[in-house]
Amino acid sequence: MTDRLGGSRFVGGPDYVALSEQTVRTFLAPLAEVSALLGGDATQWTVREVGDGNLNLVFIVKGPKGGIVVKQSLPYVRMVGESWPLPLDRIFFEYEALKIQSAAVPHLVPKLYHFDRGMAAIVMELLEPHLILRKGLIGGIRYPKLAEDVATFAAGTLFATSDLGSPAVVKKERQSLFCNNITLCKITEDLVFTDPYQIAPMNRWTTPQLDDVAAEFRRDSVLKVAVQELKWMFLSRGEALLHADLHTGSIMVTPDQTRVIDPEFAFYGPMGFDVGAFMANLLLAYFSQSGHATKADDRRAYQVWILETLETFWTTFNRLFLAHWREGGDGDAFPKPLFDDAAGEAALDAYRIKTMTRLFADAIGFTGAKMARRILGLAHVEDLESIIDPDLRAQCEKRALRMARTLMTERQTLTSIREIRDMAETIEREPVR
Repeated sequence: MTDRLGGSRFVGGPDYVALSEQTVRTFLAPLAEVSALLGGDATQWTVREVGDGNLNLVFIVKGPKGGIVVKQSLPYVRMVGESWPLPLDRIFFEYEALKIQSAAVPHLVPKLYHFDRGMAAIVMELLEPHLILRKGLIGGIRYPKLAEDVATFAAGTLFATSDLGSPAVVKKERQSLFCNNITLCKITEDLVFTDPYQIAPMNRWTTPQLDDVAAEFRRDSVLKVAVQELKWMFLSRGEALLHADLHTGSIMVTPDQTRVIDPEFAFYGPMGFDVGAFMANLLLAYFSQSGHATKADDRRAYQVWILETLETFWTTFNRLFLAHWREGGDGDAFPKPLFDDAAGEAALDAYRIKTMTRLFADAIGFTGAKMARRILGLAHVEDLESIIDPDLRAQCEKRALRMARTLMTERQTLTSIREIRDMAETIEREPVR
């Protein structure tokens, strides 16, 4: 299915070559729409490679009239190198996911201008003056619309692509397509649900401060059963099209706008995974704040804002998802004619509420898993990694890991977002053991 370049039947081929700051102009010049957006001619365009993620090349190109972004897959994991080959076709799944997300929430994703199969590259909207959300959270910046916007994105995309919002034939066709995103799913399966709980060659943590905690996680049979139950859900429950990497590094913001980017991990999975991913990263930001405190700002007020954002996100998501369901979609699940009287509607609404309770339990379990992997696994987060003092960083990480374990092992008994907020505040106040 793949060739030596990592291409596939979806993208790549013999003419594929990795772009550079020198060759991007040649790549873009024949594209009339893109040239018109940039203005002038190729000699007037500036090109800068800005990819700081784990996988891809990302170029910002600016001309006399405007700017665009070019994103290209590499045939290996960028953060590791050519020793870890990776198929190019993740860019195809990102493109397909962006098209579907654009139909559901066009104001919350970047505009698409061009997709080149052979070069495994997307040309899309340049988001300026947007900042990567993670950097804003490290900087202590407040975003008044963040919780509502991300909840709108999650509720809109998850409902629209589920059996509640899509006809079965459409969902099955899409699900069949995204089932081919095998390699990136495997990365999640290993790095989130397996490697942090065993000796794995690419695991890393703050050592020696967390050595004992990492060993405890590897010995904890109750925890390992809980995380494998979550993994089984991830493997088998194809409820909706997930962004599947909805962390604060995949969201760009201003005080007035939010855009969700980088859905290259997209596939059909359990809806709670996207919800939990975002909540996990808010909690990691919360526990990191004492590591960014200064004499002028102890960050406590900002921690309150983060937890308010967490609470508002879930309550808004819950409200919007139920609203979509009550309004009805095009899905084949729970057809309206079966519930067209008062008794039927009451029974269905009771089931809706029960479903959201289950979805909350799923989400907080995935929240815990996503928190733990960012401390004990391969790929960490800048929120914690940028804390220079390793002892202080380890204190923040121990608090986060304590909460992560509780969320995974007790997800069925935690029934409200307020409980989650109170738990975070309690753990933050208590001495680190």
